[in-house]
Amino acid sequence: MNPKPIAVYGATGHTGKFVLRELGRRGYPTVAIGRNKAPLPIDALRAEHGEWRQAACDDPDALDEALRGTCALINCAGPFLDTAPALVEAALRAGIHYLDITAEQRSVRQTLATYHEEAQQRGTVVLPGMAFYGGLADLLAADATGGSCAVERIDIGVALDYWHPTNGTRKTGQRNAARRLIVSDGRLCPIPQRQAQREWPFPEPFGMQAVLAVPLSEVILIHSHIAACEVCSYMNLAPLRDLEDPRTPPPAIGFSGSSAQRFVMDVHAVTNGRSARICAAGQDIYAVTAPIVVLACIRLLAQPPTTGGAYAPAALFDAKGFLDGLAPYLHITRAYPRAAAEHTI
Repeated sequence: MNPKPIAVYGATGHTGKFVLRELGRRGYPTVAIGRNKAPLPIDALRAEHGEWRQAACDDPDALDEALRGTCALINCAGPFLDTAPALVEAALRAGIHYLDITAEQRSVRQTLATYHEEAQQRGTVVLPGMAFYGGLADLLAADATGGSCAVERIDIGVALDYWHPTNGTRKTGQRNAARRLIVSDGRLCPIPQRQAQREWPFPEPFGMQAVLAVPLSEVILIHSHIAACEVCSYMNLAPLRDLEDPRTPPPAIGFSGSSAQRFVMDVHAVTNGRSARICAAGQDIYAVTAPIVVLACIRLLAQPPTTGGAYAPAALFDAKGFLDGLAPYLHITRAYPRAAAEHTI
């Protein structure tokens, strides 16, 4: 184990607390960093999470001091369009790996395009979107396509029984006004302004659900390393109604720390005329993000890549092996390839 602590920025936020808890459960020392003055007494934070530091995103000197002596930075503070540039640059100055949990398409696209060369030169990894939204779908898609270079289409369906968004989720939605992107004819392009509902045959307990196209950071990540002609992702209607309703409460924390929210992510891929399907089911999209990003971080530290750079998760890790490492948190089911005529999405 690396004796240096792992820095978690946005440590007092809903997901940041899950990340700190997961690192602590695995025995890794941490530095909890807040962008503002701690909303809780600093002594309480130190008692629960170890060392506490504070640094605003627009203060490079404070960020440099906050990252002093750490070995990696996990950014849990959105909107990532605002936080990622400053924190990636601070990680690069410190010579440490950077990971974040953004679902924002523009943030992932800018991070991959802007920082790949400098990260290569410094021998560090920049890994955006390492979360339920983004990284998980990228890993599932890579597993389903098996590294093929002839991918006709990848469709991703997400079903949630409900969605109680965090304050950070709401702020991010307000910050991101750009039209979402899908892959069509092998190129990134804006999603059509008018779209019809379609039906998606999710596994139980969800079953057949009406869905709408809601592409998030997974489309950018997949497109960065898989040459698919078509990529789009969809979500069922119940969580979208929750998200649109300002009266929807924030997440409730259950006895185990996570909420009772259930999810399934269902990926269908057509490759070389054959169809494959892989599903990941679990509980609480915010809580499950913690083991996803923490596993990525500790694997980077345990087996540093020979070349640095800015990557999509499945361009850096073996997709199947990584997903199998999440077995305590996700139930993964795989269907063998079959004729594309049986592809029902």
